[in-house]
Amino acid sequence: MAWVYLTIAGLFEIGWALGLKYTEGFTRLVPSVLTIIAMAISFGLLSTSLKSLPIGTAYAVWTGIGAVGTALVGIFFLGEPRETARLLCILLIVVGIVGLKVTSASH
Repeated sequence: MAWVYLTIAGLFEIGWALGLKYTEGFTRLVPSVLTIIAMAISFGLLSTSLKSLPIGTAYAVWTGIGAVGTALVGIFFLGEPRETARLLCILLIVVGIVGLKVTSASH
């Protein structure tokens, strides 16, 4: 279950990272409240996953999911650049996440 919690935490990290864009410095109420809720859920689930996962692995996977997901949302929905080098770097992060998961398979 720890990996499920960690994956969901990473998805909520994508949500709050994107939410930050729309809070306009936490001056807009609804986006700010939704972003803070997503942060709380993300941190809570990360914390729960740490009961049985190594901190280094869990934190790296959590931030990796957030980074890759946020970058892909930016590319596909917000018109951010999609150069080959950028996509390759995103792929390298994915390879790192998978590598951490595979080498932590006993958890």
